[in-house]
Amino acid sequence: MMASRESKPLAGWRVLVPRGGKWGDGVAATLRSYGAVPVIAPMINFASSENARELSDALKRLEHGKFDWLVITSATTVDVLMSQQVTVPPTTRIAAVGETTSAALALAGYRVDFVPESDNSARGLVKGWPLSDIVGRVLIPQSDIAEPTLVAGLAKLGLDVEFVSAYRTVGVPVAQHVAADVASGRIRAVLLTSGSVARQVQAQLAPLPEETVVAAIGPRTAFDARDAGITVHLIAESRSVAALVEGLVEYAIAEQERNGDD
Repeated sequence: MMASRESKPLAGWRVLVPRGGKWGDGVAATLRSYGAVPVIAPMINFASSENARELSDALKRLEHGKFDWLVITSATTVDVLMSQQVTVPPTTRIAAVGETTSAALALAGYRVDFVPESDNSARGLVKGWPLSDIVGRVLIPQSDIAEPTLVAGLAKLGLDVEFVSAYRTVGVPVAQHVAADVASGRIRAVLLTSGSVARQVQAQLAPLPEETVVAAIGPRTAFDARDAGITVHLIAESRSVAALVEGLVEYAIAEQERNGDD
């Protein structure tokens, strides 16, 4: 059962939120509602693709109807489409990796034809791909460091897949006082929202104190974090803010119960 917000189960917890913008603000507000003190410290940012001509060419071919499907895996890619003023022709269907990306597409004025029902990940999108639509050309604009799961998975199904780098994911140094608060244990928990964030946490903040609780937003992020050498204490059941915070709240309640039994 989810704890009520009135009980403030995260009271006294300082929680590192590794992304800023609307996402970070939303997470911070949710954390505050449970009594936590969020510390927003963006650890990754996005920059223009180094292959601007290649991206421009792919998007022009998209507008000319050369692709049967456009697959979008992040709101950042939606930002790229908007900045390039891309018009997707009605003959090209759009697939989104999850509800968050789907909402970003809809907000930008793009229709969405397919979203996986439960597993909002590259693996889930491949697994749930409509069997009647395993034909045609697919364009996948992603981060320059995106895992090959989606491209390889759709190609294995029999689709003609083209990947293009839409943007670069770059690390952002955290402020010295934030690093000091992590090292001293003053920050009680760290949220991991992607493999890129996990690698930045390892590079900038490791070793984390033993008492620091690490929460990953899904199995893929948890795998990447462990691969980077980070101990993960809890994994959100789905790739959503609600599930991530809920997992942290349940962890805190369980810890309080254990301490109460001691």
